[in-house]
Amino acid sequence: MSKEYLPNLSIKQWAEEDRPREKLVLKGKSTLSDAELLAILISTGTKNESAVELAKRILNNYKNDLNELGKLSVKQLMETKGIGEAKAITIIAALELGRRRQASEIKEKLQLNTGTLVNQYFKTKVTELLHEEFYVLYLNNANRLLGEERISMGGLAGTIADVRIIFSYAIKYLSTSIILIHNHPSGNPKPSQLDIDQTKKIKEAGKLLDIRVLDHVIIAETGFYSFADEGAM
Repeated sequence: MSKEYLPNLSIKQWAEEDRPREKLVLKGKSTLSDAELLAILISTGTKNESAVELAKRILNNYKNDLNELGKLSVKQLMETKGIGEAKAITIIAALELGRRRQASEIKEKLQLNTGTLVNQYFKTKVTELLHEEFYVLYLNNANRLLGEERISMGGLAGTIADVRIIFSYAIKYLSTSIILIHNHPSGNPKPSQLDIDQTKKIKEAGKLLDIRVLDHVIIAETGFYSFADEGAM
């Protein structure tokens, strides 16, 4: 008997194959909807709705978009009726694990030698931010990632990267090349004059140390801009 025809029953009264936890065991994780997976995380619903119904309401509040849900803080999630601190923390932790798994899989497989690949690897880390952050990827001769470092944090309109810090890490990693990355919270990936000037300054400093600056990738929700892909390096 399907749960769709029993809207007033609690999850415990559903057929076993319809309960999210049991369904995962019996049919596999891929058969569960986003709401059912979220219901497993939050475990219990409210007095008037099941965990699945609560999960559906949460998702509906954020356009059924897990990326939008992943941008929320604990405090913001707790604004949803039925979500306390423990449930909010569980949801955020699970979404962050998913993001890190995706980044780890990309890291293992890719040579970061195009703006597209850099964007694929890094976009989930910065597109949710409401302020600018500046990162550097440190690479070996084969463009394999040796390490990554956050160099600076700024406001809505910009952040300044210290050249000395950038290349001190390059020496630490014995890196032969680097890729610069920062985000634009505005959603527009087009570089500002400050971005252009910083790129030139860092590239010139790299020449003195024989460390190549391969690219500067600006990531925004609407897309990305690669200095190298655009012939601006």
